[in-house]
Amino acid sequence: MKYKDWLGEWLDSYVKSSSKQRTYELYRAITSVHILPYLGEYELIEVTPLVIQKYITVLMESGNKRTGKGLSPNFIKSIISVLQNSLKTAHILGLISEYTANKIKRSKIVEKQVECFSVPEQKKIVKYILESKRSKLKGIIICLYTGLRIGELLALTWDDIDLVKASLSVTKTCHDGYIGGKRCVIADTPKTETSRRKIPLSKTVLDILRELKKEKTCDYVISENGKPIFVRSYQRTFELLLKRLGIAHKGFHALRHTFATRAIECGMDVKTLSEILGHKNATITLNRYVHSLWVHKSEMMNKLGKLL
Repeated sequence: MKYKDWLGEWLDSYVKSSSKQRTYELYRAITSVHILPYLGEYELIEVTPLVIQKYITVLMESGNKRTGKGLSPNFIKSIISVLQNSLKTAHILGLISEYTANKIKRSKIVEKQVECFSVPEQKKIVKYILESKRSKLKGIIICLYTGLRIGELLALTWDDIDLVKASLSVTKTCHDGYIGGKRCVIADTPKTETSRRKIPLSKTVLDILRELKKEKTCDYVISENGKPIFVRSYQRTFELLLKRLGIAHKGFHALRHTFATRAIECGMDVKTLSEILGHKNATITLNRYVHSLWVHKSEMMNKLGKLL
């Protein structure tokens, strides 16, 4: 059996029935764009550790189909996961006599440098949105003051909001996808179990939510013409906003990083921040925002030094 035939069978019979739809779509895209062109014509038993290792080298040097440059270590890790999971299942089913894909050498994963907005940039963004008549832009401020991911923001419905107790419950997320060949917004369970969380709300966010509630046109907190908003569309809206304000481009996720950085600057402890962000544990938060923590501690030590 050729590897391309097994990959198709594995995706449709094993991944689709046991994974989130977004995971299935991601695996199918990785398979189609990256794996099949290079490994598809190999016989299943020919996909050896050496073949995979050479393939990883290609990915590192020229795997990006758009730029011709190497792919990031994190994305290569995703491709390797598809390879290993498919081959492991093939071994369990007896299609290959031995599972050897665990013998490859992985690329070193480097934590991405956290990008966040400066305080003046943050104030500029907030001021513009508060003066704007476009209600959907207020979701950007909500992210700045809660650390929500974009999928979590756009999946928020009014039953997730408690204006009396000043809290917001993250119970779902969403992503762009296709059902029956038609593009649509697909709601899903949160990214991880710890992503399911409750976030206390500041007065700024409460005031915004009360205004949005008065203008309510559907169950979604952030909507447009009474319908949910596509993730890519909202990202594009954010990109255009930054361009209009003359602020250097940063991805939407920078809003989450900005919230975390400001929280640390205000003295929030790592464990509390980790719970609000929905990280699996405080170590992830510590590693991701170690620079901000170090700067904060240095400032505290300097203030302490002046008192002595």
